[in-house]
Amino acid sequence: MKLIRFGAAGKEKAGVIIDDVRYDVSAFGEDYNEAFFENDGLARLAAYITVNKGSLPVVADDVRLGTPVARPSKIVCIGLNYANHAKETNAAIPAEPIIFFKSTTSLIGPNDTIVIPKDSVKTDWEVELAFVIGKKASYVSEEEALDYVAGYALHNDVSEREFQLERGGTWDKGKGCDTFAPVGPFLATKDEISDVHNLRLWLSVNGNKYQDGNTNDFIFNIPFLVSYISRFMTLLPGDIVSTGTPHGVGLGMNPQVYLKPGDVVELGIDGLGTAKQNVVAYAKN
Repeated sequence: MKLIRFGAAGKEKAGVIIDDVRYDVSAFGEDYNEAFFENDGLARLAAYITVNKGSLPVVADDVRLGTPVARPSKIVCIGLNYANHAKETNAAIPAEPIIFFKSTTSLIGPNDTIVIPKDSVKTDWEVELAFVIGKKASYVSEEEALDYVAGYALHNDVSEREFQLERGGTWDKGKGCDTFAPVGPFLATKDEISDVHNLRLWLSVNGNKYQDGNTNDFIFNIPFLVSYISRFMTLLPGDIVSTGTPHGVGLGMNPQVYLKPGDVVELGIDGLGTAKQNVVAYAKN
């Protein structure tokens, strides 16, 4: 299945994509949140669709898409998880996964606007494969890890490099700004993706392609990440884990290139759709 959430920000309804057509399944009565995943929601939703497929309302293509998962308990991210990206930033290959967090308030829909934060001069892009946790995970074995994954989604891990790297402390302050986590267009369940460790992912700015990589360049694969992270924290159903970005970020350019107002970012992953985000300057409401 491909799960979507559609409608005005903060008022999204549940939907699905079937044969490239968007359908409203809000009559199912649940949002795609922790309770949904925890209570076997994917199986129950599939059964509901089987019974009601002929009568599901169609959602117009021009209706806004929100994040395919309602605000999770946390967004866990992995840094420097592509060998070529580590090289371009002159970083050592990590011996263990680098973990940081994005604020849940950074979540936006796949085609929503990226806002450059106040006083920012180094806002960067990062196309990433994200996965969503399907059931509570604590001290999970690597062999069983994929049983805890509900599905996969496209994510732009927008990053302010000065905040992240030059202001002291951890990376988090450059990662969690408002609008810094566009996710979607949809959440694809595991059966939709034949080999998650061989997916092309790409990103362009103003039509210029900067990132063009493949998940076969992972340093740490998804089963390892689920197992590893679950040693240090409990992952809850609906939690988002983002797996790192390939080479081609603005930080790695010579000279460096960063986003500016008026830019248009487009990105995609094989089997997980595409997204498009316009970039604007911060303005006080």
